[in-house]
Amino acid sequence: MIDPQLLRDNPDVIKASQQARGASVAVVDEAVAVDSARRSAITSFESLRAEQNAFGKTVAKAPKDEKAALVQQAQTLAARVKEAGATVTAAEDTFNTVVRGIPNVVLPGVPEGGEDDFVTLRTVGTKPEFDFEPKDHADLGEHLGIIDIPRGVKVSGSRFYFLRGMGARLEIALMSLGLDRAIAAGFEPLITPTLVRPETMAGTGFLGEHAAEVYRLEADDLYLTGTSEVALAGFHADEILPLEEGQAHRYAGWSTCYRREAGSAGKDNRGILRVHQFNKLEMFAYVHPDQAEAEHERLVGHQERMLQDLGLHYRVIDVAAGDLGTSAAKKYDIEAWVPTQGTFRELTSTSNCTTYQARRLDIRYRTESGKTAPVATLNGTLATTRWIVAILETHQQADGSVVVPEVLRPYLGGVEVIEPR
Repeated sequence: MIDPQLLRDNPDVIKASQQARGASVAVVDEAVAVDSARRSAITSFESLRAEQNAFGKTVAKAPKDEKAALVQQAQTLAARVKEAGATVTAAEDTFNTVVRGIPNVVLPGVPEGGEDDFVTLRTVGTKPEFDFEPKDHADLGEHLGIIDIPRGVKVSGSRFYFLRGMGARLEIALMSLGLDRAIAAGFEPLITPTLVRPETMAGTGFLGEHAAEVYRLEADDLYLTGTSEVALAGFHADEILPLEEGQAHRYAGWSTCYRREAGSAGKDNRGILRVHQFNKLEMFAYVHPDQAEAEHERLVGHQERMLQDLGLHYRVIDVAAGDLGTSAAKKYDIEAWVPTQGTFRELTSTSNCTTYQARRLDIRYRTESGKTAPVATLNGTLATTRWIVAILETHQQADGSVVVPEVLRPYLGGVEVIEPR
């Protein structure tokens, strides 16, 4: 959650963040009020406890004939302490409820506004041109026999699919390329759980405004993750991490992901751009808060090198505050050109979540003074099923075949062109 000290010392910073997001500003004043009530309740409780402890010593030293009356007073005082403790608990619960409803404070420079108010930072590569009418990825997948949507729908319903033959191998090649590069960059690979407890899902901020996107298994009180970011964030929950001399803990999580895509009815129904199940390789880093911005740029660099080597035309955008999501203080999206749609579509996101998730999950490091403080967490996609859309459409040929990007060929047994089955 947000830093309580910032809430007390400079609530206007949080108000400005809320305004940039298009979210409630009044909730900040409410949070200040409940924090004040909470601290007042704690002070009263501690004062009564101190009085109780002192009175206990008086009772212990009192003459026998006075103890009966003093014990009765002690019992009355104990009841008051118990009542004050209950008041603290209620005040803490109220504080947590209100403050946990405030999204992360956006970093300076993040554009204000909503989905369409992003800022394009750079555009890279050459837009593909064709001397024939290009097919979209769904037609190409059917023509090549590598994507089978009708059978996916038959088996599981809308927004499901089968990857067949070279389609399955292409996805594995993408993920393997990303994993090899992540390992070379110092990331430890993890195959993560795709079912997590409510406290893990809530700790990462996915049970707020995005709760409708999450699948829940009510009988087991578990959630299916829409990204391995959730499990990766929970990996070090309730731990103190060594972060001496710029040390970081970096992981690459490979998992299947599940999203309900609630609210997207009628959007991207065709093909595999917006689906309920997909695979993804996610980078995740725990770093010292002072290193978070540099780490953010580092993650984007890994993503861009992947897309450049795959021969994709793309742009990097600075996502506007209102489109950030609960945990992110700043987010870059990388969008690749999809020829048949005549537009850029998101392939990767990478977010700087500052200390927001770590506060919720109690992930800390030890400062030079010996005290503990929350770490910063960051995440970013390094490969996912959706990339197949841009690869197929960008590298298609007039006969309906698709040229395999050179960096993927070693993972496909040297195959240079995907031909129709």
